[in-house]
Amino acid sequence: MSNLKCRILYVDDHEDSSEMLKVVLSDSGYEVQTAHSVDNALKLAASEQFDLYVLDKRLPDGSGLELVRRLNELTPGVPSIVYTGDAYDMHKQEAIAAGAHAYVSKPDIDGLIATVHRLLMNAECATA
Repeated sequence: MSNLKCRILYVDDHEDSSEMLKVVLSDSGYEVQTAHSVDNALKLAASEQFDLYVLDKRLPDGSGLELVRRLNELTPGVPSIVYTGDAYDMHKQEAIAAGAHAYVSKPDIDGLIATVHRLLMNAECATA
């Protein structure tokens, strides 16, 4: 990875979780923007470039799984991680079937950071 920061859009309706993850991922060398709804996330994805999406499954105006599908249509090739409290294997399978590249159960922050690193390890970042 170059000195340029990869950009992550983190979508979660819980503002405290968003701010905490923003700090953690920023400390790991990423530029992080947050959104708190499907609508807000789609507007940001349409107007800015991101290298990765991290999405909660349950959002106030829709499903994170539907958001994965829509982001894949809007910005093909940008990977996404579903980061949610649902921990069953069937939930992981649903997320992958929706087009997510990875699934991490909350509150596994170390697992999330490792997955972010893995997906962005060889990325040509949007800021490049």
